[in-house]
Amino acid sequence: MEKGQIISGIKIEDISSDGDGIGRYEGMAVFVDGAVPGDIVSAEVVKLKKNYAVCRLISVDEPSQHRVQPDCQYFGSCGGCLLRGISYEEELAIKEKQLRDKLMRIAGIEEPKIAKIIAMESIDGKCGDSACYVRYRNKAQFPVSTGGVITEKGGIVRALGEPKIGFYARGSHELTDIDDCLIQSRAAISALRALRQFMKEDNITAWDEKWQRGLMRHLIVKTAESTGEVMVILVINGKGVPNAEKLVGMLDDAIYEEGYSLESVVININKEKTSRITGDEYITIAGKPTIMSKCMGLDFEISPAAFYQVNTVQTERLYSKVIEYANLRGSETVFDLYCGVGTIGLIAADRMRRLTREKYGFDDYDNMGRVYGVEYVKGAVIDANRNAVINGIVNAEFICGKAEEKTEEIINGYTDKSGRAVSGRKPDVVIVDPPRSGCDIRLIETIVRAAPMRLIYVSCDPATLARDIKLLAGHYELAEATPVDMFPRTGNVEAVCLLVRKEQM
Repeated sequence: MEKGQIISGIKIEDISSDGDGIGRYEGMAVFVDGAVPGDIVSAEVVKLKKNYAVCRLISVDEPSQHRVQPDCQYFGSCGGCLLRGISYEEELAIKEKQLRDKLMRIAGIEEPKIAKIIAMESIDGKCGDSACYVRYRNKAQFPVSTGGVITEKGGIVRALGEPKIGFYARGSHELTDIDDCLIQSRAAISALRALRQFMKEDNITAWDEKWQRGLMRHLIVKTAESTGEVMVILVINGKGVPNAEKLVGMLDDAIYEEGYSLESVVININKEKTSRITGDEYITIAGKPTIMSKCMGLDFEISPAAFYQVNTVQTERLYSKVIEYANLRGSETVFDLYCGVGTIGLIAADRMRRLTREKYGFDDYDNMGRVYGVEYVKGAVIDANRNAVINGIVNAEFICGKAEEKTEEIINGYTDKSGRAVSGRKPDVVIVDPPRSGCDIRLIETIVRAAPMRLIYVSCDPATLARDIKLLAGHYELAEATPVDMFPRTGNVEAVCLLVRKEQM
């Protein structure tokens, strides 16, 4: 095999986490972009390594029974929804398999117990209908381009081309201009169209990486489907947007036409000459600094920088599984680590409050369990504590800092902002919801020393999940893992895992 060679008769047997079909040719693994498990294809070798080859799909000679016609005009060019050419049933099977494979290969678990994946379902409880998995994202993040900029005499910066707002093509910084995205909310798409029109009319430039100039960098839209409230965040290389009042009016009109309410317009200042999406400074230029969402009967304020699960429907199913695994009786000490705006922790605190009320007939705070949440993003911690007040929850508090540092402080005791000494508390239940990189090794060591009865791990990356479970293997055993399809038509796999202290097994 050599670079540039056309190879035929490749049977695609699996799919990678990046969405590439995986087959074998003359004993070597080959990765074929755009191929589906079950396909027999011809492909061109574009990269040749010692143990594998990367190929470009030339033709599908025998299509798989799982192959479907993509229902998006941008499929293959925008870099997203890599599984849109596969039936939804097969997509679910692939995601279950990816979780199982990682737990077996990386965590070293011979037969991991994996519950049936929680799929996106229609109102009648069926999955597979395309209506189940459209418009499910409540957060959109679009890069912006104007094809470069030029500095004219007098220092005036002008755009070289028409504004583009969309997504980068896979593996490149070539921006695909879009007019719709089937997984984004209608509010987000209407905001995209309004911003594009505004940039055309007012000759607004976009950030250009090559020349390190231009104003508009990203458009971020947060949509609270439960309340209809929308936040628009404009990431800019500057201090403000020219004629901002006009832009706010255009955004308001466009979003209102889709049945939503624009409640917050924020600019984020990012002057860094890097690929970092947002800077540290947020300025509200219209409306409120937060929007309100609802989840499992509670109200949540969401600030611009705070993390909040992006699939509103599946989030409730995900959190219901977390609470099921926590198996709360009402008096436990619960640690909610990487807690974001406090959603899981407040739901757990509310659950314990209700259980205590059922048992004693009133809110017995002396016997009521308590939640301690830890989050690194300051704005999210402010949101979490405010959300506790909004919901009348007094048995939860949220602390700003690194999980690996603050968890140790909570266990050993600490001094709060008022100077009050707080006694140390050991957890009965620990819930972690880390970023894709997984848990810090110091946090894992702290959890092992604290020895909670149950550890619930919410993961958005099966590989780092499996790595962390292996690190915990001497003390905790995986009782069950439940995959949750939070990101239909993409390769992302979310899972909730219950780990139980070994002496309890």
